[in-house]
Amino acid sequence: MPRTIRALAACALLSSLAACALAPQPEPAPRPSPQQIADKRLRQVDGRIDNLSRRIDRRVSLGYYPPPQGGDLHHRLDVIRREAHDMAANHGGGLSADEQRVLNEELDGAARAIGE
Repeated sequence: MPRTIRALAACALLSSLAACALAPQPEPAPRPSPQQIADKRLRQVDGRIDNLSRRIDRRVSLGYYPPPQGGDLHHRLDVIRREAHDMAANHGGGLSADEQRVLNEELDGAARAIGE
């Protein structure tokens, strides 16, 4: 009897191992190209600029600072956006990691000036 139980357990173990070995493996996700990564960096910088612009509009509408000061802050963001797109034009439409870091540092300063 114990021999039969061991034989059945061994068969069950072998069949489960065989099922694992024969199971189809999922395809790995394709790696994004360097250009796709560079484009994503530019979109992230643009998105951050858009968010800061909305914060300026909200703070002006709530009266935290006057419209001329809001206009100056918008101009600062426009300059940063222009820099980002000039940098991107040099690389076929995207940003390098170093360029994104420099732009994010500029945006950090703008965010501090905007407040909130």
